[in-house]
Amino acid sequence: MRRSAAQWLEMAERVRDYRRDQLTEAQMLKLQTATGDLQARLKEKAGIPVLTKTIEKLESVMREVGGRIYPVTSLVENVDFFLVAAIVILGMRAYFVQPFKIPTNSMYPTYYGMTSEVFKAGGEPRLPAKIGRLLTLGAVNYTMTAAADGEVKIPFFANGQVAYTERPGRTMGVFPALMHDYDISVGGQMTRITVPADWAKSGDFGFDSVVSKTFFGGTRLALYNALQAAANARQLENSTLQDTYSGQRRAIFWLSTGRTLHKGESILSFDILTGDMLFVDRVTYNFFPPKVGQGFVFHTRQIAGIGVDQYYVKRLVGLPGDTLEVRRPVQNVTDGAPSGIGANDGQLFRNGKPIDGADAFVKNSNKEGLYPGYTAGGLLEFGQILKVPDKMFFAMGDNSPSSSDGRVWGSIPEKEVVGRPLFIYYPITSRWGVAR
Repeated sequence: MRRSAAQWLEMAERVRDYRRDQLTEAQMLKLQTATGDLQARLKEKAGIPVLTKTIEKLESVMREVGGRIYPVTSLVENVDFFLVAAIVILGMRAYFVQPFKIPTNSMYPTYYGMTSEVFKAGGEPRLPAKIGRLLTLGAVNYTMTAAADGEVKIPFFANGQVAYTERPGRTMGVFPALMHDYDISVGGQMTRITVPADWAKSGDFGFDSVVSKTFFGGTRLALYNALQAAANARQLENSTLQDTYSGQRRAIFWLSTGRTLHKGESILSFDILTGDMLFVDRVTYNFFPPKVGQGFVFHTRQIAGIGVDQYYVKRLVGLPGDTLEVRRPVQNVTDGAPSGIGANDGQLFRNGKPIDGADAFVKNSNKEGLYPGYTAGGLLEFGQILKVPDKMFFAMGDNSPSSSDGRVWGSIPEKEVVGRPLFIYYPITSRWGVAR
């Protein structure tokens, strides 16, 4: 009862504070008297009957003078709760921890952007598995079904990409996003599939990769080889494709896959898996300077070479005053030919030494596992030494061959630094946990 009395006193104080400029002198005196009586009863440790009677008297006065503050309606209570919750969340996001979704695969395999998993005909997950994959992996299934009997033919642009049209749309039916429409012919009947553009154009993880794995049994290189062979044999049919959104017309070339389907059979089936979602620590860099090797989140608004207002995540490779270069690696020669080294493959050096400070640096240097190694290009062509300007930072992606990073758009102004990745909270994979 004493705890209850204390709570009533808190409510009375709230009524007084919120309504002191609206209450008459008589109403204010009434509220103060009732409040003082309850405080006195608490001080003298009165019993339950006395406290009950005094609380009832205070409640009666509060009901008379409380206006919208008391009695509290469910609407007011809910609005108060959500306003406070919103203020707390916005405060946390602005000053402490910010949620962030990895948009691309430039940091693969440390952090994943949207990736895909291709299923063979008849191997598509059933409904319970789809639900489980959606909840744990953020996986959404896409399946194209043949509209007629016949051979599967796929359209390509002259640059070797699977042909598409582009238009605005929505992801999850809510969020505005750019979409790609793809049309595939079976027996002359077209079937369309619509997917997010950010995923579709993500190189080894996008729609071209799905087509290559489904029909050509390998990477995008296998697809391009099939396309080149058909072109050399003059087996490509020409036509044009009009983008209904932009109005642009482009030449396309139809490649026969050699696969025949019946109406209702699956042309291709795949899941798009969500990119890693993580919390970004916005506090640490206010007290401790960034370190080379850390994941590095920054705002792009003052980086002229990017041209969009977004958040990016890369790995910090250079501090103000550092020198960076990509050197040709020592080649292992077998039977007179370089072994496993591409024309642009190199090793990243910082201040004249092989870069260190993160496992990803070592793994990229050794092309260990899924790490592809560093490549020369842009501001870090072979033979070029770059010095990081004062009050600037330099960052690169772990997936160097497929990363648009500092080599393309330069250094990051100090004032655009946001923080470092802290914790991957979704999807539920082996990467879940403290960010690397």
